[in-house]
Amino acid sequence: MKIYKAYAKVNIFLKITGKREQYHEIISRFMKVENLYDELSFIEKEKLDANEFQIIGDFSCQTEQNTIYKAYIALKEATDSKKLEQLMQTHAIKVEKKIPAFAGLGGGSSDAATYLKMCNEVLELGLSDTELAMIGLKVGADVPFFIYGYKSANVSGIGEIVEEFEEELLDIETYTPEVKISTPKVYTIYREDFYHPIDGVKTQELKEISSENALQKMSPEEANDLFEPALKGYQELKKYHKAGYHFSGSGSSFFKIKENKE
Repeated sequence: MKIYKAYAKVNIFLKITGKREQYHEIISRFMKVENLYDELSFIEKEKLDANEFQIIGDFSCQTEQNTIYKAYIALKEATDSKKLEQLMQTHAIKVEKKIPAFAGLGGGSSDAATYLKMCNEVLELGLSDTELAMIGLKVGADVPFFIYGYKSANVSGIGEIVEEFEEELLDIETYTPEVKISTPKVYTIYREDFYHPIDGVKTQELKEISSENALQKMSPEEANDLFEPALKGYQELKKYHKAGYHFSGSGSSFFKIKENKE
């Protein structure tokens, strides 16, 4: 039974560049967190139930709301693959959850991307990363980054433009308080009270800065346009924010570069 790793990510910076219909366009540096990942595998079902898509794991949501199930539906619609349906009739998808939910670490998106890649490999569907990324985008804006598997990337548009940024992977330490944050709520607060998109010049500067320099030069508020809206919507976050830590995505996780203890 092969085990696939679905890695977490942090947003080194996340800035709003504008709006596209109901979505916000961004420029963000995504970086893989190598020491934090979920583990996914296919296992044979104990009881065959042709009509049930089965996920084994510690999830609080209904199966239909799970990003893995949404990825299955998107892949089925894109490929019309009978092999895919047969696989999920005979096998469950098992997930060992390590990435906290509602945390700004991309756990759901990473699981969805990893599931798509697993199906593509096991069933020999022959889809390119670009094709998988476009399918994944129907599940969530962060999914394409995880499809490509880059260590670090500039992500723009609504998440569909993923450009590899070549740099050394930082040793990231994360912690996630028990605060469940709604991304739509944080974006609504941003749009109503904090909306101030950056211009093209600033966007280009950010695309070229190394992640380590960005974290050194920018405060948490400067680095992430969603930090102050999250604090406004979830005031209990303030007591968890420690000096030296930045804020990932729309929360609630904080992160910093691990200090070398020599």
